[in-house]
Amino acid sequence: MQPEETHLEFPCTFPVKAMGLAGTDFDLLVVEIVGRHAGPLREGAVSSRPSSNGKYVSVTVVVQAQSKQQLDAIYSELTAHERVLMAL
Repeated sequence: MQPEETHLEFPCTFPVKAMGLAGTDFDLLVVEIVGRHAGPLREGAVSSRPSSNGKYVSVTVVVQAQSKQQLDAIYSELTAHERVLMAL
């Protein structure tokens, strides 16, 4: 079986974004999941933005991606978590 093609060249800087209901620790949840696969994050790697009504929040974590498999594992764990509504 051929590996899936990707237009990315690794290693590369890659923003992982997850959205969920706003809560006091949603950003920590996303950072914990991403950190399991990407290792320690750089200073300033995490940003969050609430929706206009404040019900949802998007958290972006910029990682130094090493492979497509690593990114697939991050997205797989994020989307499997009940609090994550969407991951981009």
